[in-house]
Amino acid sequence: MPKRPPSPGRARAARQSARVTVASATGFYSALYALDQPVVAVYALFAPIALGVLSPIPGGGRDRARTMLTVLPVALALTALGTALAVTTASAVAGMLVVGFAISFASAYGPAAAGAVPGLLLFYVLACFPPYAPDTLPQRLGGLLAGVVLLVVCELLLLPAPPVQPYRARIAAALDLAAASAFASAQGHRRSPERARRLREEGLALRLSQAPPGSRPTGAGRTDRGLAQAGAATRRVLDQLARMAERPDSATAADPPSEELLRGVAAGCTATADALRGARAVPGPEALEEMVADFVAVRGRPSGSGLDTDAKASQRLLECRSDLLVTAASALTAQAAVAVAIGGRRDAAGLPPEQFWYAGPSTARLLALRLTGNLTLRSVLFQNAVRTALGLGAARLVAGALDLSHGFWVLLAVLTLGRTTAGATWSTVRSAAVGTLVGALAAGVLIFEAGGTVEVYAAVLVPAMFVAFSVGPIAGPAWAQGLFTLVVAAAFSQLAPADWQLAGTRLLDVLAGCTIGLVCGVLAWPAGAHAEVRRGVADMLRSAAPLVRVTVSAVVRASGTSGAPGASGTPGDPRSRHGGTDEALRLTRHRLRIAEGAYAQYRTEGGRDAVDSGPDWHLALNCVSHAVIGSHWLPRQAYGPAPPEAVRWARESAGRLASAMDSAAAFPPGGVRAAPVPLPHEVVSAAPAPVLPALVDIDTWLRTLAAELTAIGGSRPDGPPPPVRGDGTPPATSGDATAGTAAMPRPVQEGDGAGK
Repeated sequence: MPKRPPSPGRARAARQSARVTVASATGFYSALYALDQPVVAVYALFAPIALGVLSPIPGGGRDRARTMLTVLPVALALTALGTALAVTTASAVAGMLVVGFAISFASAYGPAAAGAVPGLLLFYVLACFPPYAPDTLPQRLGGLLAGVVLLVVCELLLLPAPPVQPYRARIAAALDLAAASAFASAQGHRRSPERARRLREEGLALRLSQAPPGSRPTGAGRTDRGLAQAGAATRRVLDQLARMAERPDSATAADPPSEELLRGVAAGCTATADALRGARAVPGPEALEEMVADFVAVRGRPSGSGLDTDAKASQRLLECRSDLLVTAASALTAQAAVAVAIGGRRDAAGLPPEQFWYAGPSTARLLALRLTGNLTLRSVLFQNAVRTALGLGAARLVAGALDLSHGFWVLLAVLTLGRTTAGATWSTVRSAAVGTLVGALAAGVLIFEAGGTVEVYAAVLVPAMFVAFSVGPIAGPAWAQGLFTLVVAAAFSQLAPADWQLAGTRLLDVLAGCTIGLVCGVLAWPAGAHAEVRRGVADMLRSAAPLVRVTVSAVVRASGTSGAPGASGTPGDPRSRHGGTDEALRLTRHRLRIAEGAYAQYRTEGGRDAVDSGPDWHLALNCVSHAVIGSHWLPRQAYGPAPPEAVRWARESAGRLASAMDSAAAFPPGGVRAAPVPLPHEVVSAAPAPVLPALVDIDTWLRTLAAELTAIGGSRPDGPPPPVRGDGTPPATSGDATAGTAAMPRPVQEGDGAGK
């Protein structure tokens, strides 16, 4: 019977264990036996463990090595600071609180920073532990430097992790498929279920949860923000083209203006994909933007294809053209976002500037905005930083007050075993306590049998490290703590004479750390993101309700001002935006980011699966994302004065949906039934031709939001039923969405959240 090949996770852990073991053992044995420098040996041993095992730094070998070299100066500074503050227990605890919060909160910068946080904290923890020995600082820094350099060399040369496919390559492949589909539709090959399936599959591959952590554009800088927006916009293009390919032939007809715009979308997608691969310069969105402006100028006119021009046929034609305009707007967004991300562009051309607000500020300003935006009790990043700081501070206080001989293990237990919920912490520390007990017994037997024979410990250390670092990350905290107990026993027995009591000390220190971590988990936000996601989504829905009202008011107000195309050819005047729209948009966007962060952590804590009951948080994020995007684009699509009956209908329909959003924020049992006022046929018949497209856009937007809002209550865990038009096709939102669509049920997965 053939053997089953090892799983990718086990193979990856084994390779990483080999790299860390070689780096740690090389530094430890060289410093201890060749140089007779035990302090250097300790830091050379723990530096690779800190950054190679405790820190889940994402990316391939080169990416990980680059991150390690980047954080090396911070690690050296934290070691020096910990050495200086170890003078008293009070100063060490105060430093632990400040450093613990600051380093943990820095995870808001992105995945690389978040991955290095545990290792950086370990460097301060190791240095601030007694005895106070400032004269050993050079040895400490030398050992740390040697350990990190050895690990970097191993990351590059010893079984290096393969490079991770960059997210921009995924976007480029998706844009190629979008270009081919748009061109096929322009050639008259509209209906193709197989093409629709491929488009949807490619769209799913753009989800951040489907990308390796090292390639996810979730950082605070301009490049990551631009690529994240480009990926979301590209997903929207794929989804809209899939809908076109799924329409029955009877629902579509030849339409020269639409075919011309589809060719422009295809050309724009191809040019953007080439730029992402580095095959050409990054194009600006001006060419496609001009085509969109030309299309908007004629989309309210009857088709020249012989289509009947009665009210129903005219409205159906407008709805199809509105869907195409959404596709083109999404392609425009993707092209502009790529121009900002990798082309160095610092403006949004003629597109809504608030949609590309990150294009202008400096990188330092963007980083500061990411941090200040999370300085709130409602941010799970802030909560996690406070919880970590309190746990480490309490552990350092206990270790100093009780004068524990190996109090470092207390802090290490708090650092490695703390979780974001009290339940998860209890489960982890319970397993860790059992594992440590077994490991302590094994270590006691080893020390008893070996006596003072250092050669035995030296022979055991390397295989113990390899097994611990390859099995522990996969088998769970019990195995990890048990095997690591054996590792530290073998290492410390070489530094100083040891007896079996060393194993007992390790057990007591770990149990003390488990207790402190559990207490902090109970006292500091014990529910983790489970409670915060509910509160964050409720606040987000309440802020989106007035945004819907003021957006629709801005559209009908712009209709009454006879807005003309701007200099760039984009319809409408951005200056016609109502001041209330900007304020509502700012608040909604801020609360959306907070809710996304809570939801991302909620998924890591075992949040709602597709078969669970209760509110669909992911769909709520989608709904508000659609509201935000619609507020960007809808006010720019209005021409000519709207008749009073059209204004009354628009405001009444928006008011009804906004009231439903307020009601949905309370999460009543069974959810809410949101139903905006349908666009009356008499309004369609009486509306001037230039205004009718804007009214159709409002109707499409509100009905899509209503369908999503209704499904939030849990009637369909995997997504809402799409709203259906008279021709049997689902409508789309006016603008590109940042988190999927209502017409495409998808299972919720970890990773869709902050920084889509």
